[in-house]
Amino acid sequence: MATRTKKREKVVITGICGALGKLLALELHKDFDVIGVDRRPFYDRPKDIKHLRLDLRRKSAINTIKREKPNIIIHLGVLRNPRKHKGKEKAIHLNIESTSKLMALAQKIKVRKFVFLSSANLYGPSSTSSGFLTEDTPLHGANRSPEIRDLVSLDMMLQGLFWKAPNMETIILRPVHIVGPDLNNAPSRYLRQPNVPTIMGFDPVIQMIHQDDMVRAIRASLKPKLQGIYNVAGQGQAPLSRVLMFLGKRAFPVPGFIFRGALQRAFKYNLTNYPPGELDHLKYSCLVDDARTKKDMKFTAEKSMTDTLIDLLEPYPLLPVPHKR
Repeated sequence: MATRTKKREKVVITGICGALGKLLALELHKDFDVIGVDRRPFYDRPKDIKHLRLDLRRKSAINTIKREKPNIIIHLGVLRNPRKHKGKEKAIHLNIESTSKLMALAQKIKVRKFVFLSSANLYGPSSTSSGFLTEDTPLHGANRSPEIRDLVSLDMMLQGLFWKAPNMETIILRPVHIVGPDLNNAPSRYLRQPNVPTIMGFDPVIQMIHQDDMVRAIRASLKPKLQGIYNVAGQGQAPLSRVLMFLGKRAFPVPGFIFRGALQRAFKYNLTNYPPGELDHLKYSCLVDDARTKKDMKFTAEKSMTDTLIDLLEPYPLLPVPHKR
C-alpha cells in the first residue's frame, strides 16, 4: 500500500524583502510553501518562493492573499522606522490599518497560526527595574518614546486575538536586540560605528540575539498547539562597555543633556533615524526572562555572545540578498 505524502503547509511572510524576512524565507521554503508579501522587489528569489508585491491596506491585496489559502501568517511587515516612509500618512496609521486587515483575514479564513514579531524594547529600560522581566511585565516603553508607543499599540492589538480567535494559535514574539552581518537595523548600525557615543556615567547591561537564532526562534514558534507571548533572548548578557571593548570600538562618552539635545535636533531635521526617546537604552538595563520560551518552544539560542559579536564585525553586504552560511 502506497504511503500518503503529508501536504506541505502554506506560510505567508509579510515584509519578506527585509533582511530578516529573506533569511526566514530561505529557511522555511525547505519544508513549507512560502508566499512573501512586500511592495519591495525580492532580488535573487528562489524559484519556489512566491512573491506578491501588494499593499496590505488595499482590499485587492487581502483578496489575493485569501485566494492563496495560507495555513500560517508570519507578520514581519511592520514599519518600525517612521523616517523611511515618505508619504503624508503617519507610520502608525499604516501599521494599524495593514495589521488589522491581516488579522481580520486570518480570522475569516481560519489560519492555524498567526505569528507577530514585536520587541522586548516595549518593556522599556528604567532605573527602577530590577531582575529579569517576564512576559507579564507591563509595557512601559511608551512612557518616553512616541515611536515605541505606536508599537505598543500594535502589540496590544495582537493580544486581542487571544480572546477574539481562541481557536487560532496566536504568537507574539518579543526579542531582545537582533543583530547580525546581514541586518542594517539600529542596534547593528550602532555597534558598527568606529567611535561609539555613550552616555557619560552609565553602563547598561544589554542582551542580544543573533539573526540566525532569531530565524530559528520564529521557526520554533510554528509548532502545533503553541500560543501566547514569548520573550526571545540570546546567550548571556554583558555591560555595554565590555561589548565595545571586545569589538575594538572606541567609546565616546557624552553628557546626557548634550547627547539628548543634539539628537533631538538631528532627528527633527532628518539627520538621523534614531529617536531621542530611545536614549534610555544607553542609560538603563532592560533584561528579559526567556524561561517560558525555553520551556514551551523548546528553543535555546545556539550562538554565544562572543560568536554573535564576531559575526557583527563582518561587513554589511553590498547586495540586498543575505549571504548563505
